[in-house]
Amino acid sequence: MSGSGRSGGGLLVAGTTSDAGKSVVTAGICRWLVRQGVKVAPFKGQNMSLNSFVTREGAEIGRAQAMQAQAARVEPSALMNPVLLKPGSDRSSQVVLMGRPVGELSARGYHGGRQRELFEPVLACLEELRGTYDAVICEGAGSPAEINLRRTDIVNMGIARAARLPVLVVGDIDRGGVFAQFFGTTALLAPEDQELIAGYLVNKFRGDVTLLEPGLDMLLGLTGRRTFGVLPYAHGLGIDEEDGLRVSLRGAVRESVVAPPVGEDVLRVAVCAVPLMSNFTDVDALAAEPGVVVRFVDRAEELVDADLVVVPGTRGTVRALAWLRERGLADAIVRRAAEGRPVLGVCGGYQALGERIEDDVESRAGEVDGLGLLPVRVRFAREKTLARPVGQALGERVEGYEIHHGIAEVLGGEGFISDDDGHSLDGCRVGSVWGTHWHGSLESDGFRRAFLREVATAAGRRFVPAPDTSFGALREQQLDRLGDLIEEYADTDALLRLIEQGPPAGLPFIPPGAP
Repeated sequence: MSGSGRSGGGLLVAGTTSDAGKSVVTAGICRWLVRQGVKVAPFKGQNMSLNSFVTREGAEIGRAQAMQAQAARVEPSALMNPVLLKPGSDRSSQVVLMGRPVGELSARGYHGGRQRELFEPVLACLEELRGTYDAVICEGAGSPAEINLRRTDIVNMGIARAARLPVLVVGDIDRGGVFAQFFGTTALLAPEDQELIAGYLVNKFRGDVTLLEPGLDMLLGLTGRRTFGVLPYAHGLGIDEEDGLRVSLRGAVRESVVAPPVGEDVLRVAVCAVPLMSNFTDVDALAAEPGVVVRFVDRAEELVDADLVVVPGTRGTVRALAWLRERGLADAIVRRAAEGRPVLGVCGGYQALGERIEDDVESRAGEVDGLGLLPVRVRFAREKTLARPVGQALGERVEGYEIHHGIAEVLGGEGFISDDDGHSLDGCRVGSVWGTHWHGSLESDGFRRAFLREVATAAGRRFVPAPDTSFGALREQQLDRLGDLIEEYADTDALLRLIEQGPPAGLPFIPPGAP
């Protein structure tokens, strides 16, 4: 492949459903290509997610695209996710364009007109990437056969048709019905869209693949389209997902390492599964530590045996506070703090631990009492803070990223994170209660170990952090596993031809087509 003077190759990875595996397949193809010496970038025209990231230039994008950029070994950019929708309720979302918020819209308002206005900027970002990279691997959203949304689509067949991208449709066979999903997805598309559906990729298969092959042959006969691979079900691939709502409330975080604890005790972490939970991946680094068990909880009694309670980020701090109170979790957290048992608040969770919140922006609820565990008052500003700060905490270097409207006024306690000269940068600590606006801080290995030592001491546990756990190295191993899956179980020669040459000619139309 060569990027000399012409648009690079491309591919759209679509899915028969949400959560079919588009994000991880896109990342796997990026990692496989870059290992072949191909200069590759990820792209998703429109993303709906509360799990976001801040690029070096201060732009907010979906964390899945940041992960895919890491898979491609390139720096994340706003070009890779020009439109990000951050739900604030069941019916409205904040619209982030090129990394900056541009307003709140209802679903009807967005699909009724604003989405069409964004098509040209989205297409321009894709073309800029294709002019820079040898290949751009695009991720679709939901299903391309959502016929009620096709007219305003800027992320699936709309972008594929405008850019003449071949489309690979991924189906999750573990859910069942994958053949009907492949056939039905194709048959519900207009002829011009069907021309771009190059074939299928089966994801999460368990068992003997020879038992599946007759079905793949029949699918080829029915659609005229081949299957490019059958990926096995792979455990422990908890790569950053788009949507915190899919986290099982009482399920352990999937990155949890099986290795035994270094010390005599394990450390139990309970993460409150607040509404509109954002950047739930902040706790992945805790789960990567041998002997640390991380669970998402929604009941007060589940905090009883926890050594650390985390109140995570949320797109609705006031709503999260009401939820904590309704479920008795607020009282349980306050009792913990009074007993000197560890509590950590991150971003919206930090704000909830404070004395008072003045919110005329996010919830428009005015003044609301916080949990009163930290001497902090929060005022919501219309301008969003987006930053990639670096500092010191607990004697260790710490990096993070900030995504918040709330501005914290710290009135007492100790500063949590400081600059090299000891001046406070962010956060607050009172005894065994900590709060910070910084997402991703626990990915800093030295800081994470120092924090866990403090937690273990406060909790009375003989837990010892492993001296050599590298979260960055573990993430790289996961990305390499994704690349290995593509290399071993997909027809990579055929995939490469598809990326280089575009959609195959003469693909048959499958009736009835779009209504």
